[in-house]
Amino acid sequence: MSSKQLPPAAGSGLSIEEQDRIERISGELRKGIEELGDVGPAVSIFGSARVGEDSWEYRSACALGELLAQAGVSVITGGGSGVMEAGNRGARSGDGRSIGLNITLPREQLANPYVDTDIAFNYFFTRKFMLIRYAMGFAIYPGGLGTIDELFELLTLVQTGKLQPCPLVLVGHDYWSGLYNWLVRESVSRGYIAPEDLDLVEVVSDEEMAAAVLLDKLRS
Repeated sequence: MSSKQLPPAAGSGLSIEEQDRIERISGELRKGIEELGDVGPAVSIFGSARVGEDSWEYRSACALGELLAQAGVSVITGGGSGVMEAGNRGARSGDGRSIGLNITLPREQLANPYVDTDIAFNYFFTRKFMLIRYAMGFAIYPGGLGTIDELFELLTLVQTGKLQPCPLVLVGHDYWSGLYNWLVRESVSRGYIAPEDLDLVEVVSDEEMAAAVLLDKLRS
């Protein structure tokens, strides 16, 4: 075979493995939609799984979950520990619906004990879809790569018109102000994003401010 000849193309079509994967993805989406189709107004709370009960993030997320529940708003989290557990715990304390969308990991992440509706996912992207699909607002506490990924995906979806404008609050000035200022200094100044793109998000100090922003915009 000369150097210019190419090997035969691989066979087209879906393998059995890929067909099975598509079925699993479809099944996860179907289950999530069936479980959450009647959820009503809801807010998703994101944040680190690594904070303990004595941290301000945990206490604040718990208080926010309770404030939302008392206003008739369901709370959706990733179902794990830390901020997620706190949000669910607060929702239960406020006699509201507490929803956890858990992810199956090699080091198993168990659902926290404050979840009323528990749905497990194998795929991050199906789980993320459900965390976004049924929420009318979002509260994002300090967190790691997963939390930051969720923040920027939300901003991208709203910026591009794939998601309707919705209240998006970053709770914790000390943690988030550096990132916000960096976006202004670098991304806005270089023309990578428009100044109004940052109007999509509001940095707040505590759960009371977060609840005020979320509930005001949800009711308007």
